[in-house]
Amino acid sequence: MKARDIMSTDVIAIKKDTTVEEIAHLLSEKNISGVPVLDDSSKVIGMVSEKDLLYKDIEPHFPPVVEILGGLIFLKSVKQYNEELRKLVATRAEEIMTKKVVTIGPDTEVERIAELMIEKDINRIPVVDNQKLVGIISRADVIKYISQR
Repeated sequence: MKARDIMSTDVIAIKKDTTVEEIAHLLSEKNISGVPVLDDSSKVIGMVSEKDLLYKDIEPHFPPVVEILGGLIFLKSVKQYNEELRKLVATRAEEIMTKKVVTIGPDTEVERIAELMIEKDINRIPVVDNQKLVGIISRADVIKYISQR
């Protein structure tokens, strides 16, 4: 079984200039947990999930440091702090979206899709053909396939 056999083709997607408020409303209204962000040629350039939106309600925690010989050693990732801060001040999709998007092709085997979801800890994977969005697969789609085997 391949991606094309289980993917949803009626994909709800947004543009990079969609506001955070519009995204939150869309996710709530459509009862979905994330959406792909597309450029003007329908290429996937990011994903916005409920998790991304949750950053709007937390305060970033500056990484703890230890001073050794006059230098600062960060005990946690400064990169993670910067990511939290970026999402906290975001007003548009391009500012809050996750930019490293895992995508698959229509001929990707369902078993490989399940592996990617587990390895990358993701809930949905856009399906692209010639760099254009043609579908999306959620964990629920994979579980439905497994239950019907």
